[in-house]
Amino acid sequence: MHTAWEEAGWERLGDGVARRRMPGWDETIGVIAGTTGVMIVDTGATLRDGADLRRAIRGVLGREVTHIALTHPHFDHVLGTAAFAGVEVFGAAGLSELLRRGKDELRHDAIRHGVERDAAAEAADLLVAPHHHVHGQLTVELGDRQVLLANVGPGHTAHDLAVLVPGRGGDPEIVFCGDLVEESGEPQAGHDALPQQWPGALDRLLALGGEDARYVPGHGAVVDARFVRAQRDALATRFGVAPS
Repeated sequence: MHTAWEEAGWERLGDGVARRRMPGWDETIGVIAGTTGVMIVDTGATLRDGADLRRAIRGVLGREVTHIALTHPHFDHVLGTAAFAGVEVFGAAGLSELLRRGKDELRHDAIRHGVERDAAAEAADLLVAPHHHVHGQLTVELGDRQVLLANVGPGHTAHDLAVLVPGRGGDPEIVFCGDLVEESGEPQAGHDALPQQWPGALDRLLALGGEDARYVPGHGAVVDARFVRAQRDALATRFGVAPS
């Protein structure tokens, strides 16, 4: 039997937890629902994406998003944020400053990857930087459930945030990884990656979630700890990082 999430085109991951793989860049958007709050993990590549996500979540839950967690500062994960007016935004320490000074770079990157020029400019101009800066770990209350935000980077970027949703009702813990983990292709190391530190970030990610968690990549299918560990080892080999 399909759940309301699945009928709306989302993948149900657990009680009150779902994700959607967006068309275009296949970035993962997560949602976590508690009795008094709803968190979205990343916001898509345009304001239209953000608005569509907001409507979709409202359609399933009958409530508005109250919190946003941004996993890292790439266009396909942050440019929909301004569509969520009045929402509390969380990011790794330093992300706010980076987004404020890097709007032009975000806009150019979005256009280079195929976002329509006006849409990219509008989203970059209106971009909302995080209000809350996560240095180590921060617990966010959503009523009957807590969500743990963890600054596990640097790695894919200098500002990588993971989102841990504790399991309940027999469900395993769920970890939204951002692009620290990718399943649909080789992890992308751009000019802002810190490859020598990336394997260590994955060690911290594994310590956060443990062996039985479900790990949700920034792009691709949900994976397990064995996959994350194998990707960690492959990155260490690729970048010449000594075993920990």
